Amino acid sequence: MASTAGTIPKPAGRPAAAPRLPAFAFDAVPWRSMSDATAAWDALALCAAEPNPFFESWYLLPALAAFDPGGDIGLLRFEAGDELAGLMPVVRPRSYYGRPIPHLASWLHANCFLGTPLVAAGLERPFWRALLAWADGHAGAGLFLHLRDLSLTGPLHQALSDVLDEQGRRAALVHREERALLASEEAPEAYFEAALSGKKRKELRRQFARLSELGEVRIERLTDADGLDGWIEAFLALELAGWKGLAGSALAAQPATAHLFRESLHGGARRGRLERLTLSLDGAPIAMLVTFLTPPGAFSFKTAFDERYARYSPGVLLQRENLAILGRDDIAWSDSCAAADHPMIDHIWRERRAIGRLSIAIGGRLRRAAFGLLARAELGRRPTGISE
Repeated sequence: MASTAGTIPKPAGRPAAAPRLPAFAFDAVPWRSMSDATAAWDALALCAAEPNPFFESWYLLPALAAFDPGGDIGLLRFEAGDELAGLMPVVRPRSYYGRPIPHLASWLHANCFLGTPLVAAGLERPFWRALLAWADGHAGAGLFLHLRDLSLTGPLHQALSDVLDEQGRRAALVHREERALLASEEAPEAYFEAALSGKKRKELRRQFARLSELGEVRIERLTDADGLDGWIEAFLALELAGWKGLAGSALAAQPATAHLFRESLHGGARRGRLERLTLSLDGAPIAMLVTFLTPPGAFSFKTAFDERYARYSPGVLLQRENLAILGRDDIAWSDSCAAADHPMIDHIWRERRAIGRLSIAIGGRLRRAAFGLLARAELGRRPTGISE
């Protein structure tokens, strides 16, 4: 970030003036206008207070191109001095979970697993102050601001809580859940032993041995773009052949999601943000995992396995190998991006990450009063804030 301005020397005996903060600017811009600002965007991602690959340029721009070809979604752009210091996509939905209630909201889609904005470390409070002031002045028909899938721990949540307190602004935590997180200083093997019973570990060893009787079993971990096109197509085919294909939720089931997958993996690989893990049998992949590397964290984006080999638990065998990410010096934790109470990953990853949806009062007195009524109706009680 840009350094603060220097102080003006004062005569001896008089205190020096406090350093001036950089000038802050905040506005909503069409997302297409940011296509030429990826260098500044990528620089912001590297100094963000909390990582979020789904709001980085190489993932968010392909997602917007896929799901918003008309360019209706805006990007909230926060600047400190001349540098990009914060970014979050925003929309103006006319309904709120099936009810005709217009509001402002952060934009997410089905394959975006975190809504925490990208904000330069140290500027968390100025960012929230600027965002809330912008929402007050640009509410339009919106009755409140809705922030989806925010991390409920960390500096950004704490800063938002502090800003809401200092402004006396009402907010409600309208949904909270916990999903599996991998965060430990233990060695991978020690973590695995603590996570699963001896009986389960013995069963996995037996399954691996039986699988090895069918042919050569290999584990491959890649962090470059070598052979990426073929790997992507193999993943899409593997996922489409399983239950997601039958349900119509596989990435390859829709051109837009298939395009997003291809573009984001290439973009992540170019920036050193991609890890690919493969369990193969005689050279054919039977379990695959995509992880986004965003130090100090990582995100397990997508996984697929060949259901013909379900009796050997290839997905679990692959996750056993995935614990090696604990050995990376630059990665302290990994977010599963899985649904709460996931039947597989919850039994392997012992830690949990709290994620929530927040609604915040905006605008003038009447609009904020209306928000209070809506929040009480939704929660069935008087909202007391987001810290509970």
